[in-house]
Amino acid sequence: MVRISGGSFAMGSEDFFPEERPVHRVRVDSFWIDPHPVTNAAFRRFVKRTGYVTVAERIPAAEDYPDVEPENLVRGALVFQPTRGPVPLDDWRRWWRYVHGACWRHPRGPGSTLDGLDRHPVTQVAYEDAAAYAAWVGKELPTEAEWEYAARGGLDGATYAWGNEFEPTGRRMANIWVGAFPWQFQPGRGQTGTPGTTAVGTYAPNGYGLHDMTGNVWEWTVDHFRPEYPAPSCCAPLDPHVDAPESTAPQRFPRHIIKGGSYLCAACYCLRYRPAARQGQAEDTATCHIGFRCVVHEIAS
Repeated sequence: MVRISGGSFAMGSEDFFPEERPVHRVRVDSFWIDPHPVTNAAFRRFVKRTGYVTVAERIPAAEDYPDVEPENLVRGALVFQPTRGPVPLDDWRRWWRYVHGACWRHPRGPGSTLDGLDRHPVTQVAYEDAAAYAAWVGKELPTEAEWEYAARGGLDGATYAWGNEFEPTGRRMANIWVGAFPWQFQPGRGQTGTPGTTAVGTYAPNGYGLHDMTGNVWEWTVDHFRPEYPAPSCCAPLDPHVDAPESTAPQRFPRHIIKGGSYLCAACYCLRYRPAARQGQAEDTATCHIGFRCVVHEIAS
């Protein structure tokens, strides 16, 4: 793991999406963080030694999904499927499908495998799965503030994890979608013509030596999602962790904050491959573009 020395930083951004506002100063204590997302190989060891069954591998309980027909309560997860051509970008269901049998072992559904993907980030893990792995290895999931502080790599206020220029010297800096989403994809380093994860370490690390804090896979954090930050205070609060869901949230499963963007983030669509970007994800949801990494908090002497 990589040790991140505590400090304060400007969290959020005023330049992109409403949920990233307002910019406010936050402090975090020193902590240790995984240098890259948890890989398929690491998650396989966890499952082999514990017998753990992920959310996507379980039959959904009828009481949790009262509006779903019984015949549709089947094991599975969300899988991205490119469209044949341009489509309006106002409905994610045009390119996402709930695929029966999709899970971390078969991230794109029955017939897909992890052959050759040991060093790729594990995907199709719901929040519960990520938390279970973290507990097994004696770690935790990061708070949003810890994650963002680490992702910035010491570049306080910069737009990207590597600075303010999107492609310095014309180089693609992360595994993100380049092209017309969701149908026209230009492969980057370590990819063929199909959008997907890349092996951890394919792209250069940030200033703290951390890989894939931008792109590749979104990453779960322990914080619950709120659509805006609290109003700035006169002093930088210490890691303002959000440990309860929205009191007015209509959904049965609370949303947690995911960070970092993924290989499906495109400039023409979401533009969330930035440290300040944040998104809420229902904790029961597993997809082919969400993973996680873990932290260890230092004990004060």
